[in-house]
Amino acid sequence: MHVPVVIIGSGPSGLLLSHLLHIRGIASVILERKNRQHVEGRIRAGVLEMGTVGLMRKIGVDQRMNAEGILHGGIYISVDGKRHHINMKALTGGQTVMIYGQTELTKDLIAARLAHGGDIVFEAEDVSLQGIESDKPSVRYVKDGAEHQLSCDYIAACDGYHGVGRRTMPENRLKTFERVYPFGWLGVLAKAKPVADELIYASHARGFALCSMRSETVVRHYVQVPSEDKIEDWSDDRFWNELRTRLGPDDASLVNEGEVFEKSIAPLRSFVAEPMSHGRLFLAGDAAHIVPPTGAKGLNLAASDVHYLSEALIAKFCENDERGLAQYSQKAIARVWKAERFSWWMTSMLHRFGDEDSFDGRVRRAELDYVLSSDAGKTTLAENYVGLPF
Repeated sequence: MHVPVVIIGSGPSGLLLSHLLHIRGIASVILERKNRQHVEGRIRAGVLEMGTVGLMRKIGVDQRMNAEGILHGGIYISVDGKRHHINMKALTGGQTVMIYGQTELTKDLIAARLAHGGDIVFEAEDVSLQGIESDKPSVRYVKDGAEHQLSCDYIAACDGYHGVGRRTMPENRLKTFERVYPFGWLGVLAKAKPVADELIYASHARGFALCSMRSETVVRHYVQVPSEDKIEDWSDDRFWNELRTRLGPDDASLVNEGEVFEKSIAPLRSFVAEPMSHGRLFLAGDAAHIVPPTGAKGLNLAASDVHYLSEALIAKFCENDERGLAQYSQKAIARVWKAERFSWWMTSMLHRFGDEDSFDGRVRRAELDYVLSSDAGKTTLAENYVGLPF
């Protein structure tokens, strides 16, 4: 079987790419290692830039997002219990973000792809890529014990950090950059009313905390924990008490406890692999880069990759113009590094590294104090948080 584009991975980036190609008449097949229930149940990000929202509207998969998503024009930053407001809408000429969970976005995209006849192969095992340096690449996989092979023109690896896509790139052509942070985020999903009308990012002597939300009845909260901490170390009571402490006495009473139905610890790291293409293989999303979640950039960065890649593939198939494909990695990487910088910057300013009495610790605190006391500093934060243009 031949298909113009094989997409590895049915996360939001793979699904969005497939649908963007579909509306221009370009067929694709998505191969996914997990089953549909697992994919639709993965807990991920919840803040969408307007660029990401715009892509969902472009493909017409926006009805539920428009109805249930919550527009936010700012964020709060709390420092040792004192809350400051960053009015992003005013600072950026009207730009906002939307609160809408990645889990819901994925459900919407899967339903749309299947409703339009999209080909998603769930539980595709032992995926391997062949001939990526030739003009006739192919993808092999096993489904229900039977081996299959797809020939194609291009392969898009949207299969995450551990996926086969980046591993297939020649090691001598790939350069990677990584920073591992000495802490993680303990996150909970709970059935409760949000703490405030917008997200609160808290910097406290005991560590960072974030009060976020998925809806008016579901909250997503985090506290910074040492890398070696385990879920078993954190009872629900301990979590709620720690969150209140880090918000400070004025805001502690705003925390609404509720049934915790998901709890996990995520390590924080920054990672970039470049280039993001080789031969007929193109990387997008976590396959090429990871950011700490502090700046809410992971899903949105994947969406910008997909924007560049979809435009390049459409130009090739519709106009036989290959310039976009040749320039894809360069364009995507330029935006990736800006998002990496912002995510590192937010992480550095707001978290505690255990060296607060050192030169670096004092500089980080001075940076945060400057940003919160300067219109220029607030504008820099706001412009990056709402999302740089594609």
